[in-house]
Amino acid sequence: MPVPLPRAVAAELLGTFALTFFGPGAAVVDAQTGQLGHMGVAAVFGLTVAAVIAALAPISGAHINPAATLALTLAGKFPARRALPYVGAQLLGAALAAYLLLALFGLRGDLGVTVPAVGTGRAFLLEAVMTFFLLLVALRSGLPWTVGAAVALEAAVGGPVTGASMNPARSFGPALASGIWTAHWLYWAAPMLGAVLAVAANRFLSPAAPVEPEPHGAQEFAPRGGQA
Repeated sequence: MPVPLPRAVAAELLGTFALTFFGPGAAVVDAQTGQLGHMGVAAVFGLTVAAVIAALAPISGAHINPAATLALTLAGKFPARRALPYVGAQLLGAALAAYLLLALFGLRGDLGVTVPAVGTGRAFLLEAVMTFFLLLVALRSGLPWTVGAAVALEAAVGGPVTGASMNPARSFGPALASGIWTAHWLYWAAPMLGAVLAVAANRFLSPAAPVEPEPHGAQEFAPRGGQA
């Protein structure tokens, strides 16, 4: 039986709040203290995603990412009528987290805003490729540790280049609170392209007999997952 929409939307808001508060928050703390380092920030992103999926996947599927919601909708694993409420909740959660970071730390570290360190063309391609692999892993596994590991891995590689967003909501919150909108469009367009490509690749790779998801995984992402 589907979880009532208000509960599912609340879970998406809380999950995206956590992602934005602890992920960009780690970048803010590192800018202030220098204690975490780049790999520490990447690890915080991955651990946060893993924790959120473990806690909230049974309620909402723990999308916490408009690109993930798009991928699931295109894959036929999520009802289209719920997509816009989910995305709205994700954006609101990210914005609230970013404004809390602003209240706590000011504009230290630009609130972890994602800004490309290379040309927009290369940044677009990198964000699309990273989102593709993240969502492909999520669609074919959905387990907290695998998705979290993918996030940490890609944040470690792509963080210094693009911020390794792979998530329009994660980029939107800090941009709104900081007022820094440099090349913000690519942090929407590239993840959405990556989502479309991940769905296409997953359909091509799908086994004839779907594998049952693990009980505590993000079950919507698994081949026979339930709908939130």
